[in-house]
Amino acid sequence: MLAYFTWPTRSINHREIAQIRTGAKHRQIEPASPEALAAFLSAWPEVEPGTGLSLDADQLLVKARDAMVAAVQTFNSAGLSFRAELFIVTSIIAWTYLMHAALKKEGVDVRYWEGSGRDRKVKTTPGGGKKYWELGQCLRHAKCRLDVGTKNNLFYLLEIRHEIEHRSTDRSLDAALSAKLQACCINFNDALKQLYGAKYGLERNLSLALQFASLDPEQVGAVRSADLPPHLATVMDAFEAQLTPEQYSDPRYAYRVAMVPRHANRASAADIVAELVPSGSDAAEEINRVLLRETERTKYRPGDILKKAHEAGHRYFKMHDHTTLWQRLDAKNPAKHFGVDVAGTWYWYESWLQHVLKVLGERAAAYAASMPRL
Repeated sequence: MLAYFTWPTRSINHREIAQIRTGAKHRQIEPASPEALAAFLSAWPEVEPGTGLSLDADQLLVKARDAMVAAVQTFNSAGLSFRAELFIVTSIIAWTYLMHAALKKEGVDVRYWEGSGRDRKVKTTPGGGKKYWELGQCLRHAKCRLDVGTKNNLFYLLEIRHEIEHRSTDRSLDAALSAKLQACCINFNDALKQLYGAKYGLERNLSLALQFASLDPEQVGAVRSADLPPHLATVMDAFEAQLTPEQYSDPRYAYRVAMVPRHANRASAADIVAELVPSGSDAAEEINRVLLRETERTKYRPGDILKKAHEAGHRYFKMHDHTTLWQRLDAKNPAKHFGVDVAGTWYWYESWLQHVLKVLGERAAAYAASMPRL
């Protein structure tokens, strides 16, 4: 009996079997029919190879692991052009299954209900199936044990998923989202091991992805200048404008890695593809300084633009002049990426500040050229 009914997430002992035999427990349950017994024995053991998880009782956990493996394998597949979108949709399915399993383990009912009293019943889908919580609802529950950085990462990807669902994208998001997607993978694996044990981690299932190209300066420049669809750029900027500097730099939110080509000084290290730099070292601090400088987008209010212009010597430049300039150039058009609207407040990017200073510099040069020489 122990062999038939025990697996890693469910342990059955002799005491429980004795209680069933004597009728102390489950007396009301009828014995299985010979047909049901034969069906059970013919299907046993219904467990996942490698983990021993029950494909029936642990199906949420099995599906969660399978979905995340599928998401990573899809993203790493050669020849696909819209890998980020495919990864996001599949990984959110994986996280939803994992959160349903984890919350049920905490005694939380993850179904939607309607009505009250005797009329209370589970909400159903148009097809008649039970309606369960979406991922966002799971993340907001008090018994969700994920850390803030992991939640921020998932809320960010959910925002992108909503845009993908309702608007078609005409260019790849892979480069722009890679740090968030990598964090999503690591967070999922850590959550699996934290909630269920180290033996359920996925690091043994998936290895380092290989590629045909190295990251040369031209390639990195192309990644940085990726022309995102305006509506997605607005969503990304609006979400990150709400984060504190600590939340933005949290590796749980976005996992950023600096890759520096190097020649091995020792024969034993010649085949090492990646080398981890100790946190807090001089090299790590310099890498962090460069990464923050290249990924953080400084935002300016109109008064900040005027202050910078005055510091550059353009004391005559007033708020009215600034308003006239951005209106004439349609600078608040999201397609131009000069700024972003965050909760009804407009913020200008560094690109707009530099454009303003360029215009003012050209005006000053033209004015100086028009003055008569003494």
